[in-house]
Amino acid sequence: MRFSPLAALPAVVLLFLAPAVNLVWRGGTGYCFFALLALSLYAALRNSDATSYFSAFRAYPWFVAGMCGLLLAAVLQQLVYGMWMPRQFDAYARFALAIPIFLMLRQMPARYFRALGWGCAAGALLLGALAFSLRPADGWTDADRLNNYYTNAIPYGDTALLLAFLSVFTLGWDQKYRKLAACLKLLALVAGGYSSYSSGTRGGWVAIPVFIVMLCIQYGWCSNAKRIAISSVCILLAAAALLCTPRIEQRAHDFKVDVSSFSKGDPNSSTGLRLQLWRASTHLYAAHPIYGVGKGRLESSLANLAKQGIASPLIVNERAHSDFFSTLAESGSIGIACLFVLYFGSIVYFWRHRRSADAFIRTAAWSGMAVSVSTIIFGLTIDVLVPIMVTTLVALLLAGFLAAIDARQREIDAQSL
Repeated sequence: MRFSPLAALPAVVLLFLAPAVNLVWRGGTGYCFFALLALSLYAALRNSDATSYFSAFRAYPWFVAGMCGLLLAAVLQQLVYGMWMPRQFDAYARFALAIPIFLMLRQMPARYFRALGWGCAAGALLLGALAFSLRPADGWTDADRLNNYYTNAIPYGDTALLLAFLSVFTLGWDQKYRKLAACLKLLALVAGGYSSYSSGTRGGWVAIPVFIVMLCIQYGWCSNAKRIAISSVCILLAAAALLCTPRIEQRAHDFKVDVSSFSKGDPNSSTGLRLQLWRASTHLYAAHPIYGVGKGRLESSLANLAKQGIASPLIVNERAHSDFFSTLAESGSIGIACLFVLYFGSIVYFWRHRRSADAFIRTAAWSGMAVSVSTIIFGLTIDVLVPIMVTTLVALLLAGFLAAIDARQREIDAQSL
């Protein structure tokens, strides 16, 4: 079953809106997600060729396993421990529910996926405008970091950075009015980058050099000595300019002070507390290596360690500020295995298509890899897989970019017959 242009229109609008409203409308991405899910269930019911429609389960087994693994692990854990905490299924369920959306989206004409790239650009432009218009008289500082009323500065800044770079990663989809598209999407990169800069989210900035290297490879900016020289000079000048700004200097200074304080025996700096939290998580894992302490029980488990004098009361928290350590403590070895399957399943098919001869597929592959890589990098210092707005967006982006590859490849295969 292939979508007609008219039937695909609602899905196209939702694909545009989902990333565009993520940080400005609470629940907006979720509404788009569930509207797409409803459309996908309707499409699945009315399709006349179930074998073809559900063939993606055979074609992308690692993707399916990765999107379902953490949810199944959480269900198994609650059965084993006799728990009933349905709220803990919420974030992980977004990944599993993205599978029927993926099955529907892959039926669309490939050209309609451009809406996803423009949705990211629109979101980045909007966030940049907000960061500029809401800027305090003394500028954004550690005491007054940019965020919104339903999330804190860290996921806000990380998401803004991802949307900014996805604007450029998806530029390969824009063949018509290419110069205008390039100008708008480069402006989106600056706007989203400024929003992330204003949030002061230094952990997420680690992804910037990775994104730059990926873009250089995607667009062949380093294909010969001349391009390497020009690209290197531009990148170094931009990096030097950013490093000289008061905001970056302050955040770098804060990190140095934290590390210095920790090395001198003061463990209560921001960085020191995070390191203590990770150490305590490994302690909990050692005591519960198979299933962990139970998803949703990290805070109470850390409180018990604090009562025993094993951990500082200052680190008692419901999250470990790292997807890896949160999963390690809460879900044990089974959870860590499922986390790695999610990482692998979300990147392997994009990696395989990164050198496709077709520009559309190549663009979708690099864009999907950017989402996968950012999820891993951001998850080193914050819990990416906890905020519903983040998991919903990541799940939808992964499903959308993989569906774009599949849709375009089938169009190419049909043309060759």
